[in-house]
Amino acid sequence: MTEKEKMYAGKVYDPFTEGMPEDRAKAHRLCKLYNDTFDTETEKREEILKSLLPHRGESVYIQGPIYFDLGYNITIGKNTYANFNFTVLDEGLVTIGENVFIGPNVSFLTPIHPLRFEDRNSFFNAKTGNVTNLERAGSITVGDNCWICGNVTVCGGVNIGAGCVIGAGSVVTKDVPPYSLAAGNPCRVIREITEKDGFSFHPEWFSEE
Repeated sequence: MTEKEKMYAGKVYDPFTEGMPEDRAKAHRLCKLYNDTFDTETEKREEILKSLLPHRGESVYIQGPIYFDLGYNITIGKNTYANFNFTVLDEGLVTIGENVFIGPNVSFLTPIHPLRFEDRNSFFNAKTGNVTNLERAGSITVGDNCWICGNVTVCGGVNIGAGCVIGAGSVVTKDVPPYSLAAGNPCRVIREITEKDGFSFHPEWFSEE
């Protein structure tokens, strides 16, 4: 297997080979260019995102600033919105569904570093002649119609089902079943989201005017 194939398969791989450092540098540059634009520079922003996020559906809006490691490992469904400071370390595949709301300061972190420092620390690789380290990566999937609230961190290897709400400040380390309200650190399911959460059951939320 190549190092990239190992990366996608969740195996231990070397992230400083096979053009990956250059790919990260390109993505970081494109993020910087995007972050330097104004909201009104829609055509300029679109051109940058064409290169940075080639797997992106229609009517995706990303507020910025953004911080992505590769970009090409991210798939975003149509009508999805991401607020300020969206960070995605996409060494593993990241799949975001349609009509997803992503709050400010949300991070999707796919790299999985070893727990033992003896395995985690950098070292000189005699085969490549480079200083490197070893890691794994886990994919992240977010289903359609989810709301990921502000300051949420989603870790590698997690699947969030369709229709979920992940409460602000949560750290998601395990799968969340569809149509769940989940929150906390670590994130836990609180209850199912039901019809009684709809507007029709809460007239007090509306003005009488």
